[in-house]
Amino acid sequence: MRENVTGAARLLVADDNKVNRLLLTRSLELQGHRVATAENGRVALEMLRRESFDLLLLDMEMPEMDGFQVLEQLAADLQLRDLPVIVTSSLEGIANVVRCIELGAEDYLPKPVNPVLLKARLGASLEKKRLRDQQKEWMRRFATREVAQDLQQSGFALGGKRVHGAVMFTDIRGFTALAETQPPEETIELLNTYYTLMFDAIASHGGVVTMMAGDGLMAVFGAPLPLRDPCAGAVRTALEMIETIELFNLERVAADKPQIRIGIGIASGEMVAGYAGTNERATYTCIGDTVNLASRLEAHTKVVGRTILIDRADR
Repeated sequence: MRENVTGAARLLVADDNKVNRLLLTRSLELQGHRVATAENGRVALEMLRRESFDLLLLDMEMPEMDGFQVLEQLAADLQLRDLPVIVTSSLEGIANVVRCIELGAEDYLPKPVNPVLLKARLGASLEKKRLRDQQKEWMRRFATREVAQDLQQSGFALGGKRVHGAVMFTDIRGFTALAETQPPEETIELLNTYYTLMFDAIASHGGVVTMMAGDGLMAVFGAPLPLRDPCAGAVRTALEMIETIELFNLERVAADKPQIRIGIGIASGEMVAGYAGTNERATYTCIGDTVNLASRLEAHTKVVGRTILIDRADR
């Protein structure tokens, strides 16, 4: 009789012994999980790179590619290195257990595998994965894709490095006065729509939003990931922003709402980019004369009545 188990997962069993694969698969399916199998490490890696799995149960002694080699490959793969792995092996000796753990295995179960112990270890490993996935989702939600990728590749460390890039500042003209004439809910809805439109333009040209302050945005081009021509990317973004706002204003006029205008300042050159703050709370940002100049240019658009001001010198 099949058990009704919450938290069912998609599992991959890699073992060259057909009997072991069948028995382990049956045990896991009785727990409510969906199971796929691979007869060796090479096939297992191909399946992991082609399909999505929640956990790998890995034998050590297999032809073509053994379990140790699989663990090494997983550790070197950014997309797979967080996949939980439970080793099931008849290899004896604490040295083999230690090596598996050092290579990233979540757990080590000797063969023959005790089904009660397997269920407990499986549940614990899947819960850890759920928490890691939740953490990644928060990262994607509160950091840009580029910053999340940088964190995944390089890890977190306070400090920065010198980069050559471009900085853009933009805000909505007369936003405070506009906000005072409408309900707070309508103001928040306007901001959310504005962010959606601006973020799309920035991301489509390789930019990264590093600051949001009310109606103001700061975006960086060329960090944390380098761009071939960051200044050109910033300028193309600014032009797309203006075009997008013009289209957005057509909808606002049709809804009998006031049009909005934006101001944009762009500067390019050397700056320091990195994580600033504390180990408990930090943000990715850029500092330096280039950043200050871009901010001043954006503010000066109000004085000269221009929508965009760009630093002429590429310092």
